[in-house]
Amino acid sequence: LHLLFWLSLVPAGTAWLGQTGFASIPVAIYGVIVLMPAVAFTILVLTLIRAPGQNPRFAAALGRDLKGKISIALYTVSIPVALAQPLASIAIFLFVAALWFVPDRRFEQSAIDGDSAGG
Repeated sequence: LHLLFWLSLVPAGTAWLGQTGFASIPVAIYGVIVLMPAVAFTILVLTLIRAPGQNPRFAAALGRDLKGKISIALYTVSIPVALAQPLASIAIFLFVAALWFVPDRRFEQSAIDGDSAGG
């Protein structure tokens, strides 16, 4: 529910950006709005990994979650940047979105590795 709450704010934040023409305060607040689902997702993933009886291949498939960590770092940087250069902050948001357009093959590779190991 934590993740869903933050995701539910994204449309309102996006609408506010459009109405204000990318003013610095709405862009900074949008940075918070997109940062929080990233944090909530990370908390969810860590909770799932630590759940009793979890398949160890699940944690191995997640690996270091580099894209997730980069996303959180960039969203965090975008908030103060928005106060000085709102369009630079928008560029950071677009970069993070583009980063996630590339499919994440961790789970597919883990399934292939598991199949070849006889599991």
